[in-house]
This record gives sequence, C-alpha cells and structure tokens, in this order.
Amino acid sequence: MGTWLQLPAKTINVDLAIQARQHQLTLTKPAGSLGQLEELAIQLAAMQNKLSPNIRHITIRIFAADHGVATEGVSAFPQAVTVEMIRNFVHGGAAISQLAEELEADFAVVNLGTANSAPTHAKVLNYIVGPGTKNFCVEPAMSSEQLAQALKAGQTIAAEAMANGADIFIGGEMGIGNTTTAAALACAVLREPASALVGSGTGVDNEGLARKIAAVRRALEKHQALLAEPISILECLGGFEIAALVGAYTHCAQLGLAVLVDGFICTVAALLAVKINPGVRDWLIFSHQSAEQGHQKVLQALNAHPLLSLGMRLGEGSGAAVAAPLLRMACRLHNQMATFENAGVSDKSHGASE
Repeated sequence: MGTWLQLPAKTINVDLAIQARQHQLTLTKPAGSLGQLEELAIQLAAMQNKLSPNIRHITIRIFAADHGVATEGVSAFPQAVTVEMIRNFVHGGAAISQLAEELEADFAVVNLGTANSAPTHAKVLNYIVGPGTKNFCVEPAMSSEQLAQALKAGQTIAAEAMANGADIFIGGEMGIGNTTTAAALACAVLREPASALVGSGTGVDNEGLARKIAAVRRALEKHQALLAEPISILECLGGFEIAALVGAYTHCAQLGLAVLVDGFICTVAALLAVKINPGVRDWLIFSHQSAEQGHQKVLQALNAHPLLSLGMRLGEGSGAAVAAPLLRMACRLHNQMATFENAGVSDKSHGASE
C-alpha cells in the first residue's frame, strides 16, 4: 500500500487561530454574536496560515465508479445511471454542475471505473481502476492493488488542486449502489448493525431497503475476520470512488489544504481517512447533516458539527457546494468589518451598552 497514507498531516497554526480570535474581538459587534461564522473564520485563518483567510478558488471533484453490490437490487436506479450522470455532470445538467458554476469553481469528474462506457470529455479525468468493484456479498470488493491505485488517484487529484491554487477542496461522489457500500464501511468501522446505518439512498421502497440491509449483513458476516483495520475494511467493502476520496482527503491534510466534506458517503470516506491518519481530522470542515440514515452516527464518531441541516440526500458534493458561500461570508466579515477603533464606535470597555 505504500507509506504515504501515514505521512503526517500539516500542523494547524494555533498561533494564527489565537490572533484571529483576538481580531474578532476588535470588530464592531458583540463578541461571539456571529456564532459559527466567527469560528469558521478563525479555523480558516489557522488552516491557511494567514490572518485574512479567503475562499476565492474552490476545487470540486466528483469521484465516480460502479459497485458490484448493485446486482443485489439495492438501488432504485439501474447501474447505467452512473455513466449517464457523468454525462449529465459535464454537460451542466446536474445539481452540482449548476452549483459549481454559481461558485465559479474548478469542476471536473474523476472516473475510477464504470460497468458501462463513460463519455469522453475534457472535464472527465480518467483514473480507471477497473469496471467497478466486485459484489462484496460474494467476494472482496477489490484487490489490494486496486485499492492502492484508487487511493493514489485521490492523492494525485489533491496535489493538482493544491498546485492550481485551491483555497478549499470539495469531493463529491457518484456510483449506483454507493450508499450501500458506505453503510457497510461505516458498520465495519463503528461496529454498528446494518439496521442502524442503512438508509433509503436513492429512494428505495421498503423491499429495497430490506435488500440493502440484508446485503450489508451478508457482507459483514462474510468478511468478519478481515475487518479489524481500515485498509482491509476498504479492500473488502469499499468502492473505488470512496477509496479515492480517502486518498484525496488524506493528501489534502498532508499538503495543508482545507476540505469541505459533503454528506453521508463523503463523511464515511472522511471517517476512514481519520482512522488511517488521525491528523487528517484537523483539516476537515463538515458542510451539512444529510437526511440519510446513519449520517448522524458517523458525524458523531468524528465529533463533527455540520454547518447546515437542509434535509438534503443527493450526494455528488451538493451539500458542500451549498455550504461554501458560508465560508466566503465568514472570511468577508472577518477581513472587511470595521474595528471599534477605526469606526469610532465605543466598545464595552468604553461603556457601550450590551
């Protein structure tokens, strides 16, 4: 697997956080009155190693791959939808496509391998590991070589984002069957039963939900002896796109690039990255709590407090993209508000009323 995953994450500049917090106290508002927006600005200052952080350049990468477990009838949509959505992403028709355009983000799809032929397009970056994973109810989802390749793809994507001047990285995902995969991974890491973490995903009916729960139970039982470590969990139960997200999140932290984490599937990838390399946690900002069952438990395991709760369950990086303007506004307030001194406004120490 190589040793790069265990290389230390960059150290957050705690002194900058202290300076940024002190700066917040000088702004023309009661201390703490902007709530999480203040904490975001302080966090970003420490991450970006500068007193005036900014989120001008956003990189969004949608990692796409197919899943062998889809043959178990765990999705409301056929497997062909994975490549159809890749086409939709790059032609501007998907939710994330429109959100990326609104944010003026650097947007592309990373194809890790699909069962059907994916479109050729300048915004489709091919890092193909195979034609989707194997059915993990029957055999390991991928080989150790495939896992290493998918992780390395994520590392490369993160390095390119940093080299191209990204201020923050958003990873999204697409793959029919991948909420089942994410639930299986989360169950293995958190030692939770399938019924606690398996949700409706694309909107399966009760029979479909029962098939998902049964598939995850079978997989956990089949691979039980191999689920002690996060790497082997990924190999047995993972998806190529989820492994690539693990690699991307890990390398972003190693490079000192902040990550805005999307919903359930991306949060499971974040959980695995943190289990492999605990220093990754300092570089993660959690965008929203999705409506997908199980997301809250994974967030709790990461001691994460997401910015939004909008009942979203789309995936594809959409929740993170919706939260990105909050980061921009937090930076704007931190950088551009007047101080009490330069605005000629009395603060509490000079008798201002509360």
